[in-house]
Amino acid sequence: MDLGELVGVLRANPGMRNKAPIALVREVFGAGDWMGGPGDDGAVISGGEGSLVVGGEAILPAFVARDPFGAGVAAVLANVNDLAAMGAVPLAIVDTIVASDDVARLALEGMRHAARLYDVPVVGGHLTRHDGPPAISAFGLGRASSVLSVRNAVPGQSLVLACVTEGAMRPDFGFFASFDERGGRLAGDVRTLAAVAGDGSCVAAKDVSMAGVIGSLAMLLECHRLGATVDLDAVPTPAGVAMADWLVAFPCFAFLLCVPPGREDDCAGPFLARGIHAAVVGTLDDSGEVAVAAGGRREVVIDLTTESVTGL
Repeated sequence: MDLGELVGVLRANPGMRNKAPIALVREVFGAGDWMGGPGDDGAVISGGEGSLVVGGEAILPAFVARDPFGAGVAAVLANVNDLAAMGAVPLAIVDTIVASDDVARLALEGMRHAARLYDVPVVGGHLTRHDGPPAISAFGLGRASSVLSVRNAVPGQSLVLACVTEGAMRPDFGFFASFDERGGRLAGDVRTLAAVAGDGSCVAAKDVSMAGVIGSLAMLLECHRLGATVDLDAVPTPAGVAMADWLVAFPCFAFLLCVPPGREDDCAGPFLARGIHAAVVGTLDDSGEVAVAAGGRREVVIDLTTESVTGL
């Protein structure tokens, strides 16, 4: 695909464009702090050593109705990845389900399956029997000895993409699943972020989710309106998956990491040791331009000096 065409696909990605309504939170609550923003994957409740991190996710109702088991898995996955992106080890999940008995049962079975894979218990929640459109939300609690935050991102840091490329894309939804391929290794995979946070080789992170690689990168950088050019030739990509599809996908395991200069090998090492790709794909700068480059060409996808993804 031509680089200009690719930029068009990235800008039109619904997963990124659908982040814009988050600005409503700022409009209502105003400027934030650890408790209220400015857009990290989780909120830090207590500072210093052993900080508690909390977060929550709602699953798209149409997805719940179509695949309740998968939605239950996704509810746990999304929370565990959010906690990992904050440098936290997951401690517990609680859930809320509004659905018919059959849908609720399948959703709970999906949560139980994912909880076992990630070695994190579902400790409670709420269930309402309802025969109308179903709804699932889940909330995660974790503990971080060293918190990763978008506030720590500064120009000059290396941008590392750590990702699992074993797996397959869902045919009905841009989710790249690696559950069968990684199995119980996923529990250790997500806890690797706490390790690189603890040794200082990573200072900020963002999990790649619905917004895709480039949209998630823009969310990581928009706090300080930083920029970065992603070298597409350096991006680890699953076999048989087109670059355009990979860049807008929601992978089971993919994280963007901000690494102090000279610490790239220290950060990548623990991931590589687990058989996870970890590659330097760019460098943070103060341009505000989130761009992609390949074959000697460069194209800007988002200019954070004039645009925003979340409005935070």
